[in-house]
Amino acid sequence: MLVCPPLDFDQRYDIAAATSVGLGGEGGARLENQDNFLLIDGAGRAVFVENQQLHEVQLDDWPPGHVRIAVLDGMGGHGHGREAAEAVVAALLGMPACDHLLTLSAWLDGMHGRLQAGFAAHGHASAALRRPGTTLTLLEIAPGAAPLLYHVGDSRLYEISGRQIAPLTVDHVPATAYAMTGVLQAEQWWQQVHGEHRPQIAQAFLLGNAFADPAALDDALFPLTGERLPPFLRHLPDRRALALRADATYVLATDGFWSCTAPRPWVDSWPALLARHSDADAMLAALFDALAMLPADSLHVDNLTAIIIRPLPRRDSGKATVA
Repeated sequence: MLVCPPLDFDQRYDIAAATSVGLGGEGGARLENQDNFLLIDGAGRAVFVENQQLHEVQLDDWPPGHVRIAVLDGMGGHGHGREAAEAVVAALLGMPACDHLLTLSAWLDGMHGRLQAGFAAHGHASAALRRPGTTLTLLEIAPGAAPLLYHVGDSRLYEISGRQIAPLTVDHVPATAYAMTGVLQAEQWWQQVHGEHRPQIAQAFLLGNAFADPAALDDALFPLTGERLPPFLRHLPDRRALALRADATYVLATDGFWSCTAPRPWVDSWPALLARHSDADAMLAALFDALAMLPADSLHVDNLTAIIIRPLPRRDSGKATVA
């Protein structure tokens, strides 16, 4: 397991990150970890994975206090999944800090198109079904501003408060496409997405989307806006500002953490599991350790990446606020 070293988040956040090859399944652990993550702290120090090893760089002219957090899950079934995730991380290192949602979306949409064309030019996409792709769930946090979410794929951001856990992202999977057309209702969608193991995906960064036309893969990304989502998911558009709670813990993770035969009871156990610990490092270790203790025959082999985020209250004029 690769564990991110401590970074400086100016006492605004307690954050821990780690990635590992997968557990479970008859074949044992995977030989290649195609997941990735990126953390950039408020001093411009960046940590990420390259060639399955941790790397650190210092970014020049990074705005003080600005934070970038991302997880990526390269799609190995389409070939070059690790390379796709690494290419996106490299591009994110060169993307300037963004403090507006429209600016962030424009940069990332353009990055998607440029990387897609670049992989095609280098012979990595001779056919659409072999085009590489990766999930990308990213938080961009300017000082004093609400975090900005940009989400593509089926990695997830969860909010844990007290005994409750709730997803803050919508999986880009066929079930969501069916829900958007009214074929699936809320209970059916929740069962297929959160109650079962279904590894299909309908959209990924660099890959493209099958939302616009389920019969063909379109090159562009297809943002799931409130207007496009069904009523029961309308409050979870892909691109929005978030209100992080000072009394909550956030888990940003790839789907290896719920790739099991009964994901809902396992995920529902996270609030009690994490409540036993008071800092992000201990919570992260507990999450990895608990997954390893699940019955081996209930796990599907997949890579594992998770970031724990704890907003820390600041005290201004005697009142606790979230930075």
